[in-house]
Amino acid sequence: MSKTAAPKYDLLARLMHWLIVVLLIAQYAIAWTMPDIHRGTQPVGLIQWHLQFGTAIIAVMIVRLVWRLLRREPDVVDGTAFTRQAARFTHGILYLLLIVQPLMGWANASSRDWTVTLFGVIPLPPLSAAGSRLGHAMGDIHQIFAWGILGLVGVHVAAALYHHFMLRDGVLRRMA
Repeated sequence: MSKTAAPKYDLLARLMHWLIVVLLIAQYAIAWTMPDIHRGTQPVGLIQWHLQFGTAIIAVMIVRLVWRLLRREPDVVDGTAFTRQAARFTHGILYLLLIVQPLMGWANASSRDWTVTLFGVIPLPPLSAAGSRLGHAMGDIHQIFAWGILGLVGVHVAAALYHHFMLRDGVLRRMA
C-alpha cells in the first residue's frame, strides 16, 4: 500500500460531507427523543424539527449528488478491486438511502396531512394524499431504513479508521 498522501476531495465536497454528518447526528438525536407519532399527533416541537432536518438532508444530498456527478473524484488510492468496488457500493447505497429515507418520511408526513417545508420557510408539495395507506407504510419503512443507514455509516467509519490506522494510506485525510 502507498504511504503517500491521497488526493483530497475539493472544499465543497468536504463541507457537504461534514454537514451531512452534523445533520445526521442531530436528526438521530431528535428522532430518538421525540414523542411517538400516533393518529392525531401534530407536527410540533421535536417532530417539526425532525421534519426540518429531513428536508435539509434531502437538499444537501441533492446538491452533493449533482456536485459529485459534475466533478471528478480524486484518484483512487491503492487497494484491491474488491475493496474499491465495496467502497463504491457503500457510497452509492449511502447516497441513495440519504435521499430516499427523508423522502419516505416526507410521504408519511403528507399522509398525515402535515405541511412539510424546506428550512421552515418554503412549503413543499405533498408526496402522498392525506390518509394514504402507502404514505403511512412509508413511515414504517422509514424507521427500518434508519437502522440500515446507521449500519452503513458504521461500516463507512470503520473502513475509514482501518485505512487510517492499519493501512496508513491517507484515505481518511481525503475528507479532512
